[in-house]
Amino acid sequence: MKPFLRQQLDRYTQRVEELNFLLSRADIMQDMTQFLALSREHTEVIAVASRWARYQEREQDLATAQEMLTDPELSDMALEEQSSAEQEMASLDAELQRMLLPKDPDDARNAFIEIRAGTGGDESTLFAADLARMYTRYCDARGWKTEIINASESELNGYKEVVLRIEGQGGAGAAGPYGSLKFESGGHRVQRVPATETQGRIHTSACTVAVLAEPDEAEAIKINPSDLRIDTFRASGAGGQHINKTDSAVRITHLPTGIVAECQDGRSQHSNKAQALRVLTARIQDKERAEQAAKDAAERKSLIGSGDRSDRIRTYNFPQGRLTDHRINLTLYKLLAIMEGDLGDVVEALQAYEAQQQLAALEHSQL
Repeated sequence: MKPFLRQQLDRYTQRVEELNFLLSRADIMQDMTQFLALSREHTEVIAVASRWARYQEREQDLATAQEMLTDPELSDMALEEQSSAEQEMASLDAELQRMLLPKDPDDARNAFIEIRAGTGGDESTLFAADLARMYTRYCDARGWKTEIINASESELNGYKEVVLRIEGQGGAGAAGPYGSLKFESGGHRVQRVPATETQGRIHTSACTVAVLAEPDEAEAIKINPSDLRIDTFRASGAGGQHINKTDSAVRITHLPTGIVAECQDGRSQHSNKAQALRVLTARIQDKERAEQAAKDAAERKSLIGSGDRSDRIRTYNFPQGRLTDHRINLTLYKLLAIMEGDLGDVVEALQAYEAQQQLAALEHSQL
């Protein structure tokens, strides 16, 4: 294990002792806010400290086993203990590295995915529908709920634009919807023979994807009502007679930034307004996040691209059955499975790359 990691982990051990003292004080229960904050920190810190203690214990076991190797009568047992200790230490090392990495507080949040057709005409709208289906299948496999918030359909049953809301939890130690899908933001390019192509020629078209964290209502930015323009209109597209006979669709414009959000999926104007406001808030917060990321990028290299929608992040090549993520030079020849929602390898590779970059930055900061 690298020396700088040992230094970081020793601090956790020291912090456990400090927290044990603070939580044992007789007057701690008089301030419940402080007590709860210290209790939460204690839970997080002791999880790291206990694994670090186990690592050190196995390190001692390994040293003992290596000493026993010189004794012919004990060498077989020593080899077995050495192998066991090395395997567990490797596992603990990887786990501790992950636990030390900076955590994005939004990773556990629900998410909005916005998909917009780009270059390529009708074919790009069909590709947008394919991407929406891919993400929906991925979420279904994770047990997450997916719903269409707003959609503008094309004549060929594709999407000019579609906004999905994803709700769910990541489980023990795993990221939630936003943490799993945040690296999908950017330009997605497809190469294939369109259904409308009569001469079998391969066309290239593109879509843009933006993944936004759904704001926590208690922590969301406060929007001045006077900064909003709210328009109602008659919904278009599928939805039955009711949705087409009433002005239930809502469009909200944030005047200072010009950011717009609309919703026509619900049957009532009230529910559409509430949903559109959530999307608007997420877009405003995403704009602020992007501006902060641009400032940070001036000081250090971005982790995985900028997430800007103009960045071409991925190519889906159907004739070769190939998906290539250009940011991490990942190529997989299982495109049909991926389009059916088998995104796990891609998501995990992007998360692993981010972790490597964060660890390198953490090490550099200790020099």
